[in-house]
Amino acid sequence: MDEIEFDEDDILYEEDILRNPYMIKPWMRYIEYKRDGSVKALNSVYERALKQLPGCYKIWYSYLKARREQIEKQDVGGSLYNDVNHAFEKALVYMHKMPRIWIDYCEFMMKQPFITRTRHIFDRALRALPITQHNRIWPLYLSFVTECGVEETAVRVYRRYLKLCPEDTEDYIKYLIEIKRLDEAAVKLAEILNKENFVSKYGKSSYQLWTELCSLICENPDKVISLNVDAIIRGGISRYTDQLGSLWTSLASYYIRSGLFDRANDIYEEAMESVTTVRDFTQIFDAYSQCEQTILLKKIEEREENPNIEIDDDIDIELRLARLEYLKERHLLLLNSVMLRQNPHNVQEWLKRVELYEGKPQDIINTYTEAVQTIDPKLAVGKLYTLWVSFAKFYEEHQQLKDADIIFEKAIQVPFLKVDDLATVWCEWAEMKIRQNDFKGALKLMQRATVLPTRKVAYFDDAEPIQMRLHKSLKIWSMYADLEESLGTFQSCKAVYDRIIDLKIATPQIIVNYASFLEDNKYFSLEFQAYEKGVSLFKWPNVYDIWKMYLRKFLDHYKGTKISQTRDLFIQCLEHCPPKYAKEFYIMFAKMEETYPNTTSARNILNVYEKAVSAVLPEEKFEMYNTYISKAASVSGIRKIREIYEKAILDLDGNDSRQMCINYAKLETKLGEIERARAIYVQCSQVCDPRVTSDFWEMWSDFEVAHGNEDTLMEMLRIKRSVQTQFNIQVNMMSAQMLAAASNASGTVSDLAPGAKDGMRMLEAKATEVSANSGKIEKKKSSGIDFVRGETINPDEINIDESSDDDDDKNNEENEYNIENEIAIEKKEVPLEVFGNMGKGGKVTDE
Repeated sequence: MDEIEFDEDDILYEEDILRNPYMIKPWMRYIEYKRDGSVKALNSVYERALKQLPGCYKIWYSYLKARREQIEKQDVGGSLYNDVNHAFEKALVYMHKMPRIWIDYCEFMMKQPFITRTRHIFDRALRALPITQHNRIWPLYLSFVTECGVEETAVRVYRRYLKLCPEDTEDYIKYLIEIKRLDEAAVKLAEILNKENFVSKYGKSSYQLWTELCSLICENPDKVISLNVDAIIRGGISRYTDQLGSLWTSLASYYIRSGLFDRANDIYEEAMESVTTVRDFTQIFDAYSQCEQTILLKKIEEREENPNIEIDDDIDIELRLARLEYLKERHLLLLNSVMLRQNPHNVQEWLKRVELYEGKPQDIINTYTEAVQTIDPKLAVGKLYTLWVSFAKFYEEHQQLKDADIIFEKAIQVPFLKVDDLATVWCEWAEMKIRQNDFKGALKLMQRATVLPTRKVAYFDDAEPIQMRLHKSLKIWSMYADLEESLGTFQSCKAVYDRIIDLKIATPQIIVNYASFLEDNKYFSLEFQAYEKGVSLFKWPNVYDIWKMYLRKFLDHYKGTKISQTRDLFIQCLEHCPPKYAKEFYIMFAKMEETYPNTTSARNILNVYEKAVSAVLPEEKFEMYNTYISKAASVSGIRKIREIYEKAILDLDGNDSRQMCINYAKLETKLGEIERARAIYVQCSQVCDPRVTSDFWEMWSDFEVAHGNEDTLMEMLRIKRSVQTQFNIQVNMMSAQMLAAASNASGTVSDLAPGAKDGMRMLEAKATEVSANSGKIEKKKSSGIDFVRGETINPDEINIDESSDDDDDKNNEENEYNIENEIAIEKKEVPLEVFGNMGKGGKVTDE
């Protein structure tokens, strides 16, 4: 061993280690001191320390680190590297359980060009360390073998690693794909797919792994030879039913890349016959069409490049062209097959399939037969009876009537969901007999269909077979009645209608048809009996048509010879008649009284109209009152007319009441009853807001100009101001109430937005409109007009017997001033002198 050289400064450290040779701290202090000195001296101290403390990890780690740092700038593979390697080997004699030493040694060896030697060191590390610490070695080991360039070594190492960590199989598969060992990659991918508990470390789903496998084996059919590709993809097809289109196309693509085109065509055909969704079918059909087109174009290009091609190749081109055309022709039929596989109980799809086979009778019959055998009536989507009827009509069109009868015979045994469906089948069968001029056969079918069951059955009892409930089908009985009317006798037809009524399945139209049949055969008494049965069976509004026909036919037949009975019929009809239909029957009643007059007709007519105005709808009352007044004018006197007007004014609302007042006033004016007319205007003015009904006030003003004097005109203007004030008060009260309600909901008045004033104007206008349109004249003695005497009644009037002359003069001046101002306001171009020629009675004098 070389002699140790000491400096003067080393004496203290040497003495320290002599005193404590087996303690770490003196040695570490000495090493730190020597770190800035020569490499040889430093290494010498390290070696002396390790000789005294060979099991000290701290010193070994620091020593090895220092040795590596000393040769960082040296060429790899020199003698210095061998010395460091030798140092690592000596360290591992004592530190073989320390993973950090192994890791540093392996990393140091990876920098040197010794692949086998490095691999052996990794293996020694794995053998020396416990398995719980292998996870610190394997990432470095795998990095080394994948970068060393020896693929077989990397594969073998990966296989060993996967025994410890099978969850990293995806990394192995990725590496295999990179080095083009696709067969083993596919095998490994298939293995992890077969493990139900496998969880991808990259978060891939099972379907994504299947997709990768399919892509791998389909794109490289010549390299993946260890797997049964057909079985694998079919397994995926049975497992991932929502991705059938892509899986089937992948399988066909595998055979196409393998050069097995006929096998690929078989796969496409099988796929189109098995998928159940339009999306999958479209994907497969497009891929199939594209494949055929590509192969055909390739053949054509080869034919053009080589004109001396053999005849067999020309035949192959023609066959492929015919196959492509046949595929496109079958598109709709194949799509229909997909829809039927999706729901084999879809009636409309079966009918579409029949249409697609147009011109092919045998295929149509096979389709119909398959359809009626496949569809479950309880699960049928659509009207199942249309399929049976269409099947029978197909035989009828080909003049195979016996076969059509057989189809109908089977159809009536089908347990349809609704009785109406079975009834339709019977009716279609009878109509076929009629088209073939077999009228007796049609009648026999209807008789057979309407036979009563052996026990009592409720029509709406779903627990009973529909064949047992058919006897109460109105459709069957209606057609039976029509056939009897056309082909049977009177008695047989009458018996059918009576049976319909007895079964309580008749409708108003059936009653009307029955009555019309009896009328055509001149059985009038039976006709009216049928109407009587109808009105007793139904209630309003269903009985409306029956009553209308009954009354009309009764009037046309007896022509006024049975007035009392006719009147009783009208009374019976109108007893429970809704207001919606009352107007028509009251007008018919009144017209009957007018058409067949007697000693009491005038009174009866007025009684009818008096009841009518109370029975009709509110919107029809105005028109009915006008009719009532016109009839009263023709059969009664002015007193009755006035009573009607007064009743109408009190009964009507809004504009109708106002218009009735105006008509009443015009009538009194024509009769010269000026005071009465004025009283009517005064009474009507209470519900006429001048801002809304300006036409009324203009009409009254014209009336006063024509028939009044200064006093009456002044009174009219005073009333106008009073009414204006009254409506303003009402509007203000309503606005205040609305504002209070809004304040309670959203805050006080002071909190309103800047646009509150506009809102108040809108509320005031709305309140004005409501108060003007909804006014109703009430008959009160406390205020208003007495229509009989034509006097104004004012309960607030104050009678003053004595007044001063000065007050009278002042009032007269104010009155004259107000009259002039009001006339100016009204913009009437009528001079005051006009009133000088009027008397107190309101008539213009001769002067």
